[in-house]
Amino acid sequence: MAAIDPSNRGLRLFARYAVLTLVAVIFAFPLVFMLVSSLKPDDQLLRDTASLRAFLPVGDLSLRNYYAAFDRAPVGTFILNSVFVTGVTVALSLFVCSLAGFAFVFLRWTGRDLVLSVILATLIVPFETIAIPLLLVVSKLPWIGAEGLTLGWLNTYRVQIVPFIADGLTIFLFVQYFKDLPGDLIEAARVEGASNWQIYRRIVMPLSGPILATAAILKFLVMYNQYLWPLMVVQEEGRRPVMVGLQYFFQLNRAWGEIMAYLSLITVPVLAFYLYLQRAFIASIASTGVKG
Repeated sequence: MAAIDPSNRGLRLFARYAVLTLVAVIFAFPLVFMLVSSLKPDDQLLRDTASLRAFLPVGDLSLRNYYAAFDRAPVGTFILNSVFVTGVTVALSLFVCSLAGFAFVFLRWTGRDLVLSVILATLIVPFETIAIPLLLVVSKLPWIGAEGLTLGWLNTYRVQIVPFIADGLTIFLFVQYFKDLPGDLIEAARVEGASNWQIYRRIVMPLSGPILATAAILKFLVMYNQYLWPLMVVQEEGRRPVMVGLQYFFQLNRAWGEIMAYLSLITVPVLAFYLYLQRAFIASIASTGVKG
């Protein structure tokens, strides 16, 4: 058996890490530019864009743009709204879509394939084509709350959450993942007398860490970047998300430093979610598996 040359192995490893580092640096450039630019006055910001100084924290640096951003718009309110709406939607979506995926894969019922085909067909329908009909529907829907029975969901959190709980892509991802789970494990649980809910909760979901992380990331990006729908259904400033709040900085006197400061602030929840999900994903891979 031929021995592996340690020098060749080390060279390949070095080349691999060099390529990965280069890719990471390229992807980090926009974040570095955004953060550095948020600390500069507008005249210096525009002047530095002609050179590599745009990526360097040099010159007149301060937090003035951040203070000005909070003075121009209720930034904290926008961020909290987006975090709340996105978090609730992601949690409900993972629960509902995983239940749907479980029903399509592990349960037998009439019309199952037809219903799944209809759901998958919705993937080719752009949201813009149903936005107006959906707006007409939610503007007349009843709701029972603390103030009693009311009509219309406009200017509420539920109008930003409920229409996006279930979607064809997330259901499809769960269906494809559940199909690859060991069928013998499910059948053994049925023989032992486990109910469908017990199989879902104690067997299927503990093995679904990778798909939960994937679906959560995709849903998070969609919801956090929502602009068109909140712009249509939310007129109250106190319920607006971050993307709608961005238009505050393009009205009247445009200040690029404040825009960069605002973008830096609204990027923090995205990075925090990514880091948390990365740790949760690694923990799920390390703690789950099928043992013989």
